[in-house]
Amino acid sequence: MALIVHQKALQMIQQIKPLIDRIARHDRALADQLRRSASSVPLNIGEAAYSRGAHQGARFDDAAGSASETRSALMAAAWGYVGAAVVEPVDAKLDEILAMLWVLTHRRKAG
Repeated sequence: MALIVHQKALQMIQQIKPLIDRIARHDRALADQLRRSASSVPLNIGEAAYSRGAHQGARFDDAAGSASETRSALMAAAWGYVGAAVVEPVDAKLDEILAMLWVLTHRRKAG
């Protein structure tokens, strides 16, 4: 699969894993939610890559929702579990992913 957004989602997983491990020491439930939402991003993109029509758009929408949820779960920085500087690279990667997914979902709706 040659979708660049899928590659970026896998990079996000690599970046976020150490954060999840640190968050789990303080809040296992939040770490579990973060792990599930982050995992859902590349999984839905991968499913969309081989879907067609409305199903494809729905999977890209699901991936965007999971990316947004992942960003919200990074509120761990606000709890003091991890520093804001550690979260910034993951947040930037999520920005890239969300921008790409926006194009994919809106291009399909407009066309």
